[in-house]
Parts: sequence; C-alpha cells; structure tokens
Amino acid sequence: MRFMKSHKCYDIVPTSSKLVVFDTTLQVKKAFFALVANGVRAAPLWESKQQSFVGMLTITDFINILHRYYKSPMVQIYELEEHKIETWRELYLQETFKPLVNISPDASLYDAVYSLIKNKIHRLPVIDPISGNALYILTHKRILKFLQLFMSDMPKPAFMKQNLEALGIGTYHNIAFIHPDTPIIKALSIFVERRVSALPVVDESGKVVDIYSKFDVINLAAEKTYNNLDITVTQALQHRSQYFEGVVKCSKLEVLETIVDRIVRAEVHRLVVVNEADSIVGIISLSDILQALILTPAGAKQKEPETE
Repeated sequence: MRFMKSHKCYDIVPTSSKLVVFDTTLQVKKAFFALVANGVRAAPLWESKQQSFVGMLTITDFINILHRYYKSPMVQIYELEEHKIETWRELYLQETFKPLVNISPDASLYDAVYSLIKNKIHRLPVIDPISGNALYILTHKRILKFLQLFMSDMPKPAFMKQNLEALGIGTYHNIAFIHPDTPIIKALSIFVERRVSALPVVDESGKVVDIYSKFDVINLAAEKTYNNLDITVTQALQHRSQYFEGVVKCSKLEVLETIVDRIVRAEVHRLVVVNEADSIVGIISLSDILQALILTPAGAKQKEPETE
C-alpha cells in the first residue's frame, strides 16, 4: 500500500505504447473493426464539438449491441451496421450520462487502484490535465505486473503466506458458467445480466474444460460472424488463436504469493478456483487481488462482491 502511494501513474506509463482514439461520429461497426485491427480492447472517445474526451468504447459495448439487437441469422443487425458511436451512446446511456472517469499522471497508483475498484471499471484513461491529451489506459493487469516487478525488493506482508480460504478472497457463490453447447447469444445474455467478464465452460461431469471471456467475443467482429449468434460456444472458440494456453486454475489452499505469481505470469484476468475433481469452486479476479493487496490493508471499504 505504501509503495502504491509513493508511485505516480506516470511511473507506469510505458515509454512507447499504442493508444487508439475514436471520434464519436465514427460508425460503431468501423470502430469495432479498428479495435480488432489494432489489437486493443478499448478506446477513449473524443467529442469534437466539446473538444474533450467523453467516454470509452469497449468490448462490453459490442456485447451490449449484439445482445440488444440480434434477432436471428437471417436479420442483419442494422444498429451495428449503420449507427454512429454518438447515436449508440445516446440510445444506450439515455439519461445516465456520467462524466468519463479518468486520472492525472501525477495521481498516485493507490488512487488509480481505488478508482478502478470503486467505479467497477477495468480501464482508466490517464489524461494530462494541462494538454488534455490521453497518455495511456491503466488496467488492473498493468498495475499488478508493475507491483510484482518490485515485490521481491519489498518486505513481504504476512498475509502473502496465507491461503485463499483463510483470506476469503474471490467469489464462491452463485458462479455464472456455461456448457460447451451453450449458444453464443445465451452467453452474451449472461455477460450482460450478471455483469461478469468471463464464463467458465463446464462439461457434463462438472469439469472445467474451457473459458469464454468478453475478449473472445471480439473474435466475432474479427471473423465477421456476428450475424450468426446461434452457434455454440465450442464452435465460436475454434477460431481462437493458437496461443490459448488453456484455463488457468488454482486451489483454495494455495497461498496468495503463488496466486499473484501465477496470474501475472499467465497474463490472464482471473483464475478459476477448482477442487481435486477439477470442478469449479469459485473465481478470483485481478480486482479481488488488488483489493486484498492494497485497499484492504489501507482500511478502504471492501467493494461489493462482483458477481462472477
């Protein structure tokens, strides 16, 4: 916690990185294709009339559009094909326009973690207050990786040697999951209704065999196959890149130090907690870990459990 309070957001910004920005007058469809083409998951939105950043376009928007407007493979999704980003934002946000949550490069990393978890967001744009330029998009993943780089030089808090069960970190009730034959449209509904970022795929015997994350959904744009959402998750995942390592798992009896090491090394956003039979017991996410490492020791209020 002290380490995070003594480092600024600027310290974590790489010397060189790609930032894609969309004007709100861009067509939604082109914007999603541009996310895919640039290999990024989110982009700040620039409103020319106001000359300022007004929000973010993320994979969650893509999921919400598909979930809201998909009828059948025979009907083209007009809203995806024709709408501009500003039209989608007006329809979707209606009266709930909130100012863009962002952070200054001079703010502490502790403030960044607090803002990510308190606002229940996964991307925090770093915006220079003087020039108004967006410099970088901070994520849980980047922060934890940065912290882990320096962890070996820091005295280890005693709780790092405690296991998940003792610490009570993660979600263990009412876990959302799907089966290999679940249709994509059903998986999208669960993402929207349960507000989760990934769904473990469980076979008939209860074993965890795969995971379908929000990021996998962007492949529908990459493959231009979003017009048929009646296909199963297994069919959709056949197109996944050859780099997929499989589901990264852990046990409730493993210590926090091991868990942090594994999640950083695997570069994933969550671990699936399983028992000896490889059946799903719970989910531990990056925000659960950051909450435990930084906010809880600081006495910051526990976030409401994110329904996984």
